[in-house]
Parts: sequence; C-alpha cells; structure tokens
Amino acid sequence: MKNLKVTGKRIWRYLRQHKLMFFSALFFTVVATVCNALIPLVTGLPITEVTKNIKMHQPVNFDYILKILVLILLIGFGYCVAQFLANYLMTNVVQTSMRNLRRDIEEKINRLPVAYFDRHQQGDVLSRVTNDVDAISNALQQSFIAILNSLLGIGLAVGMMFYINVKMAVISLIMIPLSFYISRTIVKISQKYFKEQQNSLGELNSYVQENMTGFSVLKAFGQEKESMEDFKKISHRLSNFGFKSAVISGLMMPLVQLTAYATYIGMSVLGSFFILQGVLSVGNLQAFIQYIWQISQPMGQITQLSAVLQSAFAATSRVFEFLDEPEETEMKTLVQLPDKIEGKVSFENVSFAYSQDKPLIQNLNFEVQPGQTVAIVGPTGAGKTTLINLLMRFYDVSQGAIKVDNIATTSISKADVRSLFGMVLQDAWVYNDTITENIRFGRLDATTQEVMAVARHASLDHFIRHLPGGYEMVINEEASNLSLGQKQLLTIARAMIADPKILILDEATSSVDTRLEALIQEAMNKMMQGRTSFVIAHRLSTIREADLILVMENGKIIEQGTHESLLKQKGFYETLYKSQFQEE
Repeated sequence: MKNLKVTGKRIWRYLRQHKLMFFSALFFTVVATVCNALIPLVTGLPITEVTKNIKMHQPVNFDYILKILVLILLIGFGYCVAQFLANYLMTNVVQTSMRNLRRDIEEKINRLPVAYFDRHQQGDVLSRVTNDVDAISNALQQSFIAILNSLLGIGLAVGMMFYINVKMAVISLIMIPLSFYISRTIVKISQKYFKEQQNSLGELNSYVQENMTGFSVLKAFGQEKESMEDFKKISHRLSNFGFKSAVISGLMMPLVQLTAYATYIGMSVLGSFFILQGVLSVGNLQAFIQYIWQISQPMGQITQLSAVLQSAFAATSRVFEFLDEPEETEMKTLVQLPDKIEGKVSFENVSFAYSQDKPLIQNLNFEVQPGQTVAIVGPTGAGKTTLINLLMRFYDVSQGAIKVDNIATTSISKADVRSLFGMVLQDAWVYNDTITENIRFGRLDATTQEVMAVARHASLDHFIRHLPGGYEMVINEEASNLSLGQKQLLTIARAMIADPKILILDEATSSVDTRLEALIQEAMNKMMQGRTSFVIAHRLSTIREADLILVMENGKIIEQGTHESLLKQKGFYETLYKSQFQEE
C-alpha cells in the first residue's frame, strides 16, 4: 500500500502540470455522475404517481408524467455531454503527461553512466521506455475516468439509498466492505505475478532484439533450434505469469458480483415487506434496487479494470525504478578548460577496477606528448578498451590521475573532457538520416560546404556522389544500403568535422578488405596529422609508424617503445608480431 501511495504521488506530478484541464475533466465527471445518480430517483416518480392514482381511483396525470419524461431526457443528455467532455479532457491530460514522462526518460538515458548499459540488456531498457509507458498510458486513459465515475457513483448511490430508506441502506452497505476485502486479498496475491509478467516481457524483448541483430550468425551456425528453445523458455515464463495473474485477478469480478446478487435478493424481499406495511412506495423500491446496481456495477467495473491497473502499477514501478537509477556523478568543476589545448596526456599511478574484488589496472604510468601517436596492443581482456573508457571518463579512476596538459580530467566537467576527443570505433554507428546529417553529427553547426570538404579529405566524396541521391541519400534503419567500409569512412569524416585535439581509433580497419583498409588507413593518417592519437590495434602491421607502442597484459604495461625497439627486446611484442606475420 505504501508503494502504491508513493507511485500515485509520482504519477500525480505529471498530471498536475495540466491542472486546468485535469480539474475541468473532474468537474464534468462529477456532473455526469450526478446526472446518472438522479435518473433512478426521477424514473421512480411516474411509477409512484401512477400507482397512487390507481389506488385512489383517479385518472392518470399524463401532463405530470410528460414533464418527468422530458426531465429524464434532459438529464440523460446532460450525462452524455458531460461524459464526453470528461473523457476528451482527460485523454488530453494523459497523453500530454505521458509525452512528458517519455521526455524525462530520454533525458535520463543521456544522464546515465555507461556502466548502467554495461550491466543491463538493451531490450529491457527499451521495454521500459515503450511497453511500460504504454501500459501506464492505457491504464490512466481507460481507467482513471471510469474509476472516478465509479467511486463518485457509489457515493451518490449510497446517499440516495439513505434518502429512500435508512434501514435498507445500512443493511445494503455490508456489500461494500465485503467487496473491498475480496478485492484487496486478490490484488495482494496477484500483484507479484503482474510484476513478474512485466519483467518477463522485458526479458523477451531483450532476447528478440539480440536474436534479430545476430540473425545472420544464427543462420550461419545452424543455431535456429537452440535459439527457438531459449525463446520458448522465456515465452513460457511470460505465458505462465500472464496466466496466473489473469486467472487470479479474474476471480475478483464473480466474487464481487456474488455479493451484489445476494444484496439484490435480500433488498427485494425486505422492500416488498416494507411496501406491504406502507413504509415504502413501489417507485422508491424500484429506485432503491437500481441504486444497488449502481453500486455493484461500478465495483464490478473496478474489478474488471484491476488487471489493467495491476499491470500498470508493475510497469510504473519499473519506469520509476529506471528514473531513480544513480546518474553520472559530476564532481565540482575546479578548472575551466583552457582556450588552447596542446594535447599532452599522462597517466600517473592510475588504478581501476570494475568491481572492488577484481582489480584490472594497477599503477599505470605513461606520458604522451602533443601530436604523438600511441598504439595500444595486447591480448583480449588486457585492459585496452578500459584505458579508453578512463580517458573519456565513461568510468573514473579508482586511484591516481589522468591529465591533459597537466590538468587532471576529474577537475574538468565530463562534457568538457569528452569535447577534447574524437572517436572512430570498430563498430561503425550510423543512424536513419541523410549522409550529410550523419557526417554533421560530429559538429551540428557545420555547413554543407564543410561537410563536403571533410568528405573529400576522408576519401568519401567520390563514392557519395555515385550513390542515389548523393549527399542527401537517406541511410535506412538497418544501414544495409551502405557497405561496412563506407560506414567506417563516414565515422572518420564525422570525427574529422569535430576537429578534436585528441583522437581515439579502436581498430577501425579490422573488418574490411585490404583495399578498403588502405583507403581507411589513408583517411585516418590524414586525420591524425597534428593530433595526439590513441590507436587500439590488433593488426600490428598498421602501427609500425607509431611514436609509442604500449603492450598491455592483465591491466599492466609490460613493454613500451617504438616498433623497432620492441622487436629488438625480443619479448611479448616480438612474439605477437611474428605470429601475425607468419599468419599473413
């Protein structure tokens, strides 16, 4: 119950941003509910009038009955108009609030550390942003007005019942706490299954996304059957939790209706007895019975919506759990970024560990002069990529300091640190837009002429002009209308247009053929001129001209020097180089 209260407050923060529309919707909801509550009482008037006239052997007063019928029509029309306006306004409030929630989630994603995405599957994050927000939206839009109508309707119906006959009203009200107890018990049992259902849905989305991404690999290795078995396991869990949550919550409706039927029968018998005693009129009994249904039907409606509400509550918990994730910690900026950066980089007694019990980098020391090219080599897991993550402040060092121009990066804002670097990664990332916009992504204020100039510098211009649409060709969502080499050249051009002082090249030529490798290498050589560059290399033939080569193993630099000096040492680098040379 405490979690429900907290969740309700957080949802209210979004709804209250549109107070005028929200309270207008509430006003029309109250009007609609009052109209609905008046109809049974008003319809009982002509029945009472007719029976009274018959008993007294008087003619029926048709003028009075006609007035009542007109009044009923007016009340009914008012109900319809008020209900429409309430739904219209509430839909507007909910959709605008959910737009703001999605905006907050998107902003949160940009503030989360890289470590979060290293720990969580992309599909699960995607499920929280899409499926879970949709579940909240549907619940608010479909249920909020309905539940409010139901609660107001119950309150007004109870008031009318007391107005008609106090004794019958007191006896009838037994159904409300009984129905509430039944509902609360079932919700308590079923809620855990709804939470597991949402988690399983996120897991399923993650699995499907991963398999769609690696579909060609699955086909190539004939792993369709194994993949299907894993899918069936996740799907079975989702189906199992979905079945249990639906069945348990489905018990609510028949049990609540059972209390209503029992009350209906009891009040019919008791009301008939009161009519015989002259305490109650036939019209009032008819109205009283209708009010019993005006209580039972809203309660039934609430129970019917319980599955949607519980699913939404589980989704809300997941969304706000995501919004509550710790963000990138930004220490107080002690030093402003100088106007001119030379590009000197030094690691001073740097230590780092992803988890405290497993240290990866220990007491790392080296210095790179402005304009130098540093190659980082070593076996998988040696700490090469971690070193780059520390440079970019995707992670902060545990001990020691990384300095740029003798300024510790931890004393500069992360945004300023990252503005110093340009990155070309092994996995070339492009997005669904024109080629011009993909290059301009490196510097959003770049002109079209600057984009074309950079493309020529990166040996891109020729192939772009031969594409359908040229620079305005739209890259599709899968980026399948470009080759891997073309995408890699695009990322190089993107880094060039940013004009960074320090470059990071993460084995950008490892997945292309020899001709494209030479073209990409030529483009990278142009880009590295006059810039401090860090190159993660697996093909050692591409780093022979590096000013400094760092050989890493288990987070430590075991050898460093130029290509020639390392070969003369006849150590790990020489063994690694010869093994590649022999393979080639």
